[in-house]
Amino acid sequence: MAAPVGSVDVELLLIGWLQARLPTAAVRDELDNNLLAELPTVQVQRVGGSDDGLRLDRALVDVDVYAATRADAITLAGTVRGLLLGDLRGSAGEVAVVGRVATVSPPVVRPYENTALRRIGATYEIYCHPAT
Repeated sequence: MAAPVGSVDVELLLIGWLQARLPTAAVRDELDNNLLAELPTVQVQRVGGSDDGLRLDRALVDVDVYAATRADAITLAGTVRGLLLGDLRGSAGEVAVVGRVATVSPPVVRPYENTALRRIGATYEIYCHPAT
């Protein structure tokens, strides 16, 4: 029997996938209280989406990049965007098949209360389904 819709944890999938490609960054779903000591950090959070009721999941995912400088944050956010749109699209792994990746909102400066770091965020639409 095929895995049901929603059985792919898109956050977990992206965290592992990005961490393997960004070895100098911390990739996580929640921020640590010691964020300044763990820069750069990439935060992945599902913020919505929909499904077809069978297998196909359309996930909306926010990806926020935190870095010491605006230039570093912009550069890393661009790298993440390139990876998602170029390498993730059409990929298949043990857990999921990713069919389509699109930018909903491109990387932009997002406010953050700690002025010792910079935050750049984007929102992506990711279509995926279980691999089995």
